[in-house]
Amino acid sequence: MEEIDIRLLKLYQKGYKCSQIIILKGLEARGESNPGLVRAMAGLADGCGSWRASCGALTAGCCLLALYAGKGSDEETVSEKLGTMLVDLSDWFGERFGDPTGPMACKTFAGEGCGALVADTLAKVMEILEANEFDLTGG
Repeated sequence: MEEIDIRLLKLYQKGYKCSQIIILKGLEARGESNPGLVRAMAGLADGCGSWRASCGALTAGCCLLALYAGKGSDEETVSEKLGTMLVDLSDWFGERFGDPTGPMACKTFAGEGCGALVADTLAKVMEILEANEFDLTGG
């Protein structure tokens, strides 16, 4: 098992959900912690609690992209790359895990494959950020 998979498994065993794990790993890469954000990400888990809404790994991946490229204060501007990065992730997710034009509801993906889904989604987010020349350490 790869190092990242072991770390993700340990976070899951500590009670974190898919969406929280993705943001925790993103914050860790930046050398940051933000318990409030991690707590808020629980709202995306399990298809926003109903299993019917979008997969928490996908929505958390989108949030992680926005953490790097979104607007966070009056002094900041949103990166012109954000929209394309979000589409890239959504398209990849649909092609990798299901119907590229169909729904991406949590209940479609939930089950034994969630661990791999989270790990693959996190890796894809990092790949997209690197390809778009974002400093993964947040510097």
